[in-house]
Amino acid sequence: MKLGIIREGKNPPDNRVALSPHQCKVVKRQFPQWELVVQPSPNRCYTNEEYIAAGITMQEDLSDCDILIGIKEVPIDELIAGKTYFFFSHTKKKQPYNKKLLQAIIQKKIRLIDYECLTYTDKQRILGFGFFAGIVGAHNGLLTYGKKTGTFNLPPVHRFTDFREVIRQYFEVKLPPIKIVSTGNGRVSTGIVETMNMFDIKRVSPSEFLKKKFDYPVYVELTAEQLYKHQDTQVYHREDFRKHPANYYCDFEAYTQQADVLLNGVYWEKNIPAFFDAKDLAKPDFNIQVIADITCDAYGSIPINYGSTIIQDPTYGVHRQSLEKVAPYLQGTVDVMAVDNLPNELPRDASDFFGVQLTKMVLPELLKTQSDILDRATITQDGVLTAYYEYLTDYVQD
Repeated sequence: MKLGIIREGKNPPDNRVALSPHQCKVVKRQFPQWELVVQPSPNRCYTNEEYIAAGITMQEDLSDCDILIGIKEVPIDELIAGKTYFFFSHTKKKQPYNKKLLQAIIQKKIRLIDYECLTYTDKQRILGFGFFAGIVGAHNGLLTYGKKTGTFNLPPVHRFTDFREVIRQYFEVKLPPIKIVSTGNGRVSTGIVETMNMFDIKRVSPSEFLKKKFDYPVYVELTAEQLYKHQDTQVYHREDFRKHPANYYCDFEAYTQQADVLLNGVYWEKNIPAFFDAKDLAKPDFNIQVIADITCDAYGSIPINYGSTIIQDPTYGVHRQSLEKVAPYLQGTVDVMAVDNLPNELPRDASDFFGVQLTKMVLPELLKTQSDILDRATITQDGVLTAYYEYLTDYVQD
């Protein structure tokens, strides 16, 4: 079997890679029956020379590879028919902007294994960049608040080589007594908490957050159990919520009146209620000034997420009265940070973390005659949707 690490072709360019040069060496040592090659790239966080120095073959034409491994969506004109691909396709939620991509994958009879769909039997995800998305998203949320209020200054993460350099900046910044809400309980929220800890921002309980004033910065963590309530019973049941999210409402209003910054790391899909109504921005007691929508679902849990932004221009404002998208850092606005590839600001750290999990937990599954893990993550094969993803039929036929 021959594996090829593909060059990222999506624009704006992504610098991450599924396997670093060192990890490629590990794969060659652990799986000597496999051949592994890397497609040259001018943008990758690890240079072509670093792969060559590690003894990895560079190969432009990957048409002789059995499995092709990338990160972001592969441009349609770069797809090679009949191959097995690993990448984030962003199609499982019927995202309209990737409908043509999935249609092309089916037409080319590609086996698509989506990283987002790689799960254990309890539905816990195996792979993801969420931890670094949380780190960078929390940083960007604080950066935005500092610029909006003029109270402190943080340089953007992408100016630094790695997270160690970023952390050194935190020692020089004194934060005002802001109140921060962090939502979610997965990898993203873990990354958010990492940044909170690096800034020595104190964690408080929901009741303390809502009732007390502080003369130092604090944050509260809200999980789905604290965010969503059944409309009749007022109780959250995880399995019922997953099956019938429309029967729940989001109990978030009190936090809009107390928080200065919202760092959103909660999972969202269609029919899950939003945190608030966009019209709430006009209320005198709506206190939130900055929202870092780290999971970044347009018009999702954050109804004023009007679409993703880019690393070089991460933030826009939303006018509280007109709800129009305007420039950031103005009076009378809520500023929204909505970058959808946040880990790309720390590409080496994020790639190394991802590659370790890929090597340990996923690649060994390729040696098995039958793998439930890979089957659950296979969206298409032999020109059709697999049984797990037949719900996408209307999506690919429209």
